[in-house]
Amino acid sequence: MPTDFVQDDVREKRLIDLFNLSSPANPVRHGTDAVLRIDNVEYEFELKSATTAKGGVSTVRDLGPDHIEKWANQHWIIGFFEGGKLTNCRYGSPDNMAPWINEKWEYIRADFEMAKYVPDHTTLRTMHKILGKKAIYTRADAKKLHKNQLSAARYTELMDIEGGYTPNRMLEIFKDRARYVIKRGSTLNNPHIPLKFFNSWSLITEDHALRLRELVREWAAAAQPPQP
Repeated sequence: MPTDFVQDDVREKRLIDLFNLSSPANPVRHGTDAVLRIDNVEYEFELKSATTAKGGVSTVRDLGPDHIEKWANQHWIIGFFEGGKLTNCRYGSPDNMAPWINEKWEYIRADFEMAKYVPDHTTLRTMHKILGKKAIYTRADAKKLHKNQLSAARYTELMDIEGGYTPNRMLEIFKDRARYVIKRGSTLNNPHIPLKFFNSWSLITEDHALRLRELVREWAAAAQPPQP
């Protein structure tokens, strides 16, 4: 495992301990770094680390709509390290993070809308120009499109005729591939958040667990709709 990934993991665990957070039961599936339960409400957290030597805070390899949706309701803790030592932390609510998230979504939104609508306008004629015109398409034809993105069982499941696919079924497979390619090309590769973005966030230098709970409660109270 690369050294930077190991360091990030160590720093993340340091923040979890410092703020007395809990790790999700299945972090990979859950997609959340940590959780905090206050007053019978569970808040999800994204944990990041940074040093002044870096140009900002890294995010994810392929940022797309799933991350935008996930981050919209998450709270953030940024730990600042110098020489391996934690110097201070910044806490950001979903509202604090919203401007950056919205900016990135607007940057990629048109591409993902394209992936949603354009493939449906693909015709048999278009497919014939690319794959050739056949009465029956084979598994090999389908694998030329999806490669190893589909399992062997899935290739078999998609067959609508013995040993292969009719043109109309192949067109569906073709559209799915077009959708995938557009989406994959539309993600952002690890967009960094500039350090100055966090300057207005709440600074935490002591009593980390207590102060975090105070800030989350303040945010939750302000986010509550007015009582009738």
